[in-house]
Amino acid sequence: MSAHQENYPIATMCRVLGVSSSGYYAWSQRRLSARAEADQELKERIRRIHKKSRGSYGAPRVQAELVAQGWSVSRKRVARLMREEGLEGISRRRRKQTTQRESGARVAPDLVDRHFTVQKPDQLWVADITYIATWAGFLYLAVVLDAFSRRVVGWAMATHLRTELVVDALNMAIWRRRPESVIHHSDQGSQYTSIEFGRRCQNAGVSLSMGSSGDCYDNALCESFFATLECELLQQCSFRTPDEARRAVFEFVEGWYNPHRRHSSLEYLSPICYERRYDQLSADSSSSTVETDEAMEIAARFPQPLGSRCAAPTVPTAPTATG
Repeated sequence: MSAHQENYPIATMCRVLGVSSSGYYAWSQRRLSARAEADQELKERIRRIHKKSRGSYGAPRVQAELVAQGWSVSRKRVARLMREEGLEGISRRRRKQTTQRESGARVAPDLVDRHFTVQKPDQLWVADITYIATWAGFLYLAVVLDAFSRRVVGWAMATHLRTELVVDALNMAIWRRRPESVIHHSDQGSQYTSIEFGRRCQNAGVSLSMGSSGDCYDNALCESFFATLECELLQQCSFRTPDEARRAVFEFVEGWYNPHRRHSSLEYLSPICYERRYDQLSADSSSSTVETDEAMEIAARFPQPLGSRCAAPTVPTAPTATG
């Protein structure tokens, strides 16, 4: 009625709809309920979160972001409000990519066997190459991901597919992480089976691992990242030049994906936040272990006599650090 009152009298519309004019005016002047006011504020926050996520977040990740901001809200309520606002997340377009190895290539053994779950950072890295189409040709992107946190720890971009592309990505990962012992898992592409790349891994103490030829599932973790990149960035943009694509990919990886993008497999934390939580839990565990050792030493040096009113020193239990 409010939307059509410029065209029709209120009294006429009330008579047609079978309601009283006084009832309509009382309703129009009534304040919103507390629930409705909360919904309005939530809608505004949801719009901001959805915009910040580049329009990629659906109800699960929006709800996780609201909880992180201090809102106690269910996923169903978030989904309802998003429907009312016409907001929805981006769904992936599933595709399979396979790499065929060159004849006579030196292939490393498969040390992963599709088991991508590790207990701490820098135990397993996965790597792969993808291409980005621009109006002026292709830009190639090589990445190295930490399987523990899904964080992109190394990347390189170029307009060629020479071995130096994957070596540059590996060098960035080594420089950033300084791993003591890590497995580098990739497909059997010629860049990864090259002598130059193998020598660089050997000098850095990195163990090489490669999946079987022509099977994308043997490197599924890296394929999952590329699917996210395509769905949330590449399908939404058109790049005139490789330099334009390079800037967009850099902003996506370092400005959004690593520090902010929430993952369902990481308890809806971003890669960097997930690693920070692990570091905090590890620090707390180490502190508790030191306190335990000190308490046991005190108990050994100053034993309590039988019948003493003083209780024996309590040995605290170290919390278990979970990924």
